[in-house]
Amino acid sequence: MKRKDALMYPINVIKVRDYEMGLRFRDGEFRGLFAPGRHWLFDPLRKVRVAVVSQRDPWLVHEKLDLIVKSGALRDRAVVLDLKDHQRALIWIDGRFSHVLPPGLYAYWNSLRDVSVEVIDARDVRFQHKDLSVIARSPLVDRVLEFITVEAGHAGVLLRDGDFVETLPPGRYAFWKNVAQSKLIPVDQREAMLDVAGQEIMTSDKVTLRLNAIVTFRVVDPRRAVSIVDDARQALYREAQLALRAVIGTRELDLFLTDKDSVAKDLEEIVRRRVSAFGLEVVSIGIRDVILPGDMKDLMNKVTEAKKAAEANLIARREETAAMRSQANTAKLLEGNPMLMRLRELEVLEKVAASSKLNVVLGEKGLADRIVNLL
Repeated sequence: MKRKDALMYPINVIKVRDYEMGLRFRDGEFRGLFAPGRHWLFDPLRKVRVAVVSQRDPWLVHEKLDLIVKSGALRDRAVVLDLKDHQRALIWIDGRFSHVLPPGLYAYWNSLRDVSVEVIDARDVRFQHKDLSVIARSPLVDRVLEFITVEAGHAGVLLRDGDFVETLPPGRYAFWKNVAQSKLIPVDQREAMLDVAGQEIMTSDKVTLRLNAIVTFRVVDPRRAVSIVDDARQALYREAQLALRAVIGTRELDLFLTDKDSVAKDLEEIVRRRVSAFGLEVVSIGIRDVILPGDMKDLMNKVTEAKKAAEANLIARREETAAMRSQANTAKLLEGNPMLMRLRELEVLEKVAASSKLNVVLGEKGLADRIVNLL
């Protein structure tokens, strides 16, 4: 926009080009427009001033715009906007988006440029438009719009004046400023793990254990996750702690150590039931580490060693008993069958044949009847 202020002499000529318009003021009051052409003015008291503005920039900016609009002179020459507190305007010039307007009084020449206007009710707070990506790149947009992006794998919980409005999927969103207190809370819905480490718990037989557990979870109801508790992750941690004490505190040490899977199932059932009200879903719970006190560890090592020694001794006794039973059965068999006895003798001879000197006792009734020296 260009403005030329000319101080009028008693007789003066005002030239307004085809793309310009003259704004005539007398004693500070707006008196009308000068259309393109030559205009002769008689102003002996020098009270008339003319501001010549260009219509090539259609936005008419003037400190006395309210007086110009009120006069009605712009009725057929310009688009006039009087935006209330809850209204905003989108301006297109020659089919291209130009800018966004906040509340106020505005005027746009429409004789040289094609100006179109879209007035928006901003009380809805969230702004939705098919050309949002173009509008986001326009000048002055930061004065009236705030842009927030919800990343992939997340959801956005929209609150207006503290009240829940809706849950938004991943994407880019725009919100009107200075309309209401709006807040978009991003919530991560991806599967995550929570370490419940360093938990000291006493079993029912008065043994203190140090446990490390791990909880795998995800957010299934973003609205509950941000409205029921202040910190859903911290609430899950607290419930897992309480469940560990409730489940392990009712079991003896030996039962716990021999059936960890059952303990994990009980934990998962308790925690899943409690945190479902927070909008969370427990995928799994596992006990990662069990740390015993030093003296208890030594004692259990000794017990284990004694058990293994007893098992080894029992196995040895079983083997000895089986061998003796086998020998007794063999003796009974040989006693009742002389031919088998003779074959047994020959097997013994074969085994000792490699010796340099062999003493063999032979006989019809057995080895005790005759002795022969074989060199």
